[in-house]
Amino acid sequence: MSTPHLDMAELGALLGDPARASILAALIDGRALTATELADVAGVAPQTASGHLAKLTTANLLDLQKQGKHRYYRLASPLVASMLESVMSVAAVQLPPRRTSSSRLDEGMRTARTCYDHIAGRLGVAIADTLVSRGYVLLADDGGEVTPTGADFLADFGAVVSPKGLRRVCGRALTITTKGRRGFADNFGVRLDREDQSSPSPRAS
Repeated sequence: MSTPHLDMAELGALLGDPARASILAALIDGRALTATELADVAGVAPQTASGHLAKLTTANLLDLQKQGKHRYYRLASPLVASMLESVMSVAAVQLPPRRTSSSRLDEGMRTARTCYDHIAGRLGVAIADTLVSRGYVLLADDGGEVTPTGADFLADFGAVVSPKGLRRVCGRALTITTKGRRGFADNFGVRLDREDQSSPSPRAS
């Protein structure tokens, strides 16, 4: 009989393998990759990657799609992406710091990145905090809702509210232009020039 703590232990075992963790992290932005690409990301042989992919697919963490001769893997649902983001956030905040020099990509990922169809990182948290504080968005445990005033604000800002959204098919780190930084500062009060100028909220999307 399945119980919550045993299910959590099984899930933890799946995430605990470095190669599987790398595979899941590579897919967190919603894109689909081949087994060969994921083997390269994980730094393992294709045969080893196939075993990892089979385990993740059997556990319903990955979805397999076949297109001709190619087999593409993607995260099974946004819920899986949300879970991975939460685990990564806890790891970044709670685990003891390691004496490793942060790369430019690491800093970019902390500042702004994509997770499925939304912006994450310090920028995503700061924008969400601003929208909530101004009454433009109402957040609940199971999601969020744009208020009528929020819809007007987004329309004036030039943002199109779509039920489907846009899915990126490139790398997760986002590059913010100088004009974009000014726009975030003027419209949302979000400043990304220095970490201490961004939203003080400790949350991470």
